[in-house]
Amino acid sequence: MSQTHERVALVTGSGKRRVGNAVAVALAQRGFRVALHYNRSSEEATQTVAQLQSQGHVAAAFGADVSREDQVERLFEQVLQRFARLDVLVTAAGVWHCKPLEQTTAEDVRRQWEINTLGTFLCCRRAGLIMAGQPEGGVIVTIGDWASRRPYHDYAAYFLSKGAIPTLTRTMAVELARRNPKVRVNCILPGPVMLPEDLEEHEVKGAIAGTLVKRAGRPENVAQAVLFFVDNDFVTGVCLPVDGGRSIG
Repeated sequence: MSQTHERVALVTGSGKRRVGNAVAVALAQRGFRVALHYNRSSEEATQTVAQLQSQGHVAAAFGADVSREDQVERLFEQVLQRFARLDVLVTAAGVWHCKPLEQTTAEDVRRQWEINTLGTFLCCRRAGLIMAGQPEGGVIVTIGDWASRRPYHDYAAYFLSKGAIPTLTRTMAVELARRNPKVRVNCILPGPVMLPEDLEEHEVKGAIAGTLVKRAGRPENVAQAVLFFVDNDFVTGVCLPVDGGRSIG
C-alpha cells in the first residue's frame, strides 16, 4: 500500500456524529486523507471537515444517496477527482426503524434494504474495482450488526437488510481477490455501541445487561476494529463481532 500520508479513506455515513464519524476521525488521525460521506447531515459533515483541517489533517465532504446507483457513481468520481486514489472504504451508512411486525410494510422493507444492503453493495463494488486496478490494492470494511444472528422483536425490516451484509462481505472478498489479491474485504458486527436515541430506558438497560462486560461500547471501539483490518494484511472475508460479548452473553 502507498505511504500513509498519501493514502485515502472514504467512510460512508460519516457526517452525523455517530459510528462512521468516529471511524473517519480515527483514520484521519492515522494519517489518511479522508473523504466523509453524508446524505442529509451536510452541516455536521462540514463541521467535522473543518475540525480535522484545523488539526492539520486533509479532509473533504461529499453528499450522496447510497441507494441510488447514479449518485454512488458520482460520489466515487468526485472522490477520485479530489484525491486521485482510494485505499480504504468503510460502509457505515445505514438506517433502522423500530416497527411491530403487524405494521411493517413492503415499503419499510424496501427502503431499509435499498440503503443498508444495496447501498453497501454499490459502494463496495465501485470501491473494489478501483482498488483492484491499483498495485497496492485496498481495504474494504462493511458494517453489519451482531443481532442479525440473534434478532430481537420490532426490527424485522432492519434485520433482513443487515443479515445480508456478512454474505455480501465474503462474496466481495472472493470476487475482488480474484482481480487483485491485495484487495481485502472484512465486516464488523457492532453490538450495543451508541444505541439508538429512541430506545426506552429498559431497552438500554437490557442491551447492556446482555453483554459480558456489562457496559455499552463506544464508537471508538468500532474505529479500533477498522484500524485492525487496515493493518493486518492476512485477514480477509472475516466478520468480527465488536459487541462486548453480547452475541454469546
